[in-house]
Amino acid sequence: MNLLRNIRLTAATAARHLDDDPVLLLLQLSRRFPARIIQRAVDIASIVARGPLAGAFTAHIRGDSAQRDTILASAYDDGVSGAAAARLADVALAAHDVHRADALLERAGNAPGTRARRRWSDGDMTGAVAELTSAGLHRKAQRLESELRVFRGWTPTLEPVSGYQPRPQTVLHILTNSLPHTGSGYAQRSHSILKAQQELGWNVHAATRLGYPVQVGKLFAEDVDVLNGVTYHRLIPARMPAGFDERLQAQTEALLELALEVRPAVLHTTTHFVNGLVTRAVADVLGIPWVYEVRGQLADTWASTRHDAAKSSERYKLFTECEAAVTRSAALVVTLGEAMKQQILDTGGVRGEVLLCPNAVGDEFLNEPIDSHAARTLLGLPSEGVFVGTVSSLVEYEGLDVLLRAVALVAEERPKVHCLIVGDGVAAPALQQLARELGIASHVIFTGRVPREQAHLCHQALDVFVVPRRNLEVTRTVTPMKPVEAMAAARPVVASNLPALREIVEDGVTGTLVMPEDAEALAAGLKNLMDDDGARVSRSAVAMGAAGRQRVLSERTWERNVLSVLEAYRAMGLTA
Repeated sequence: MNLLRNIRLTAATAARHLDDDPVLLLLQLSRRFPARIIQRAVDIASIVARGPLAGAFTAHIRGDSAQRDTILASAYDDGVSGAAAARLADVALAAHDVHRADALLERAGNAPGTRARRRWSDGDMTGAVAELTSAGLHRKAQRLESELRVFRGWTPTLEPVSGYQPRPQTVLHILTNSLPHTGSGYAQRSHSILKAQQELGWNVHAATRLGYPVQVGKLFAEDVDVLNGVTYHRLIPARMPAGFDERLQAQTEALLELALEVRPAVLHTTTHFVNGLVTRAVADVLGIPWVYEVRGQLADTWASTRHDAAKSSERYKLFTECEAAVTRSAALVVTLGEAMKQQILDTGGVRGEVLLCPNAVGDEFLNEPIDSHAARTLLGLPSEGVFVGTVSSLVEYEGLDVLLRAVALVAEERPKVHCLIVGDGVAAPALQQLARELGIASHVIFTGRVPREQAHLCHQALDVFVVPRRNLEVTRTVTPMKPVEAMAAARPVVASNLPALREIVEDGVTGTLVMPEDAEALAAGLKNLMDDDGARVSRSAVAMGAAGRQRVLSERTWERNVLSVLEAYRAMGLTA
């Protein structure tokens, strides 16, 4: 019965996305499958499908931005118009190339769907709704308008609950996604916190967003997963409501039903603000406190892939206002680091203190690490030479193109250097293409997504861990987890000199800080940590790795962090 429900939900979701934005749907589907399968499908599509749309789309999936841009420019020069121009504009929008999208839209004629997507991409939410409404596309307009209502201050409502009696030392976390279906840093952090709370004597439950994980392609998902003693509840409806506000209302009602079953004494949720809206509504009718854990500023993450004017847009303004309002209404605010804490305090009106719960380590990262040669042997990688690289989501703001350019410079003098990039993401095809263009494909290994149980080995396979993040608002404030894990593995870290990363890496002691977005500076930092031919790391690199491990074990373990969170629970009047 669950499988039939899940298939129906998946089909309905796909149909809605196909109606809203077919190009984006195809891109999202392409990211659900292993790279080798996608590459094979793209190769076949390149042979079977003809024309500029197929060519531009397949080039975009391959990460060949030069080829994609050439095709789009040629189509424009050849006088493309009408629906074909609109579809090509959709490809340009997917690549965040708004100037080329605008040029193609001038040729598209009546293309309200693409024009609305163009406005929505810019953060002009009201304009996008008006574009669809004026064209008579009322169903699409209503879907966007429902999201705009939430951004304008809509909140879910519930009937009062009387006689609620919470169970002591019971917490219900409300999460966007989780293990075992999503292996992101967000999911890893969540599970580490929940597991530590469970081990410290609390009864721990978690609920993920409505429709997850079926809506990300997990057709065989069950209603409950138990992982290391932590119970994850899935709120999977038979039918997903059409409107964004309707979905949040349904999630709120389902969460209340679950809360009445598990009877938590406290609710604990994470960014972004829609999680807070749902959690606050349930906490209010139950008469219990709720915690808002700020793990990032998603408005800044959204703006980081757009032009500077995005921060003046309607969406950015409403997004930041909603985040601030939700943050102010929580009984306790938790965040990752000092830079983010200061940003929260600058908004004003927080009810209590802002508690720091930095990214930390546990489990296998506490064990004594093995040397990089042994780790690479276990993973089936070449053992010789110096391996620099990262374990990360492959997204634009991580600056991994800068890493590849730095490796190309290092390889000119130290040919035994290798680059290992572990992870997957939207930037993967472009990074692979860049490695080929730089002539270092033989020096670079892209593993793709790896099993969770191999993550610690991937850190240990590196001799130097690199965090080449770009200089953006989101990267200046959000502290990543992976460099902390690398330090626990006794690996020196070379990182961009940004406030959030300065909280993790002490220059010259546990690693090296370099100018962000500067391949030459990064290359110099890497060369300083290896010998003259790149066959081994220097003594200073080994010393930095040892210092980093000592610091993490003394200051950044999940048990230590969670003890402070439970102490904060006690301060709210809860028995711990």
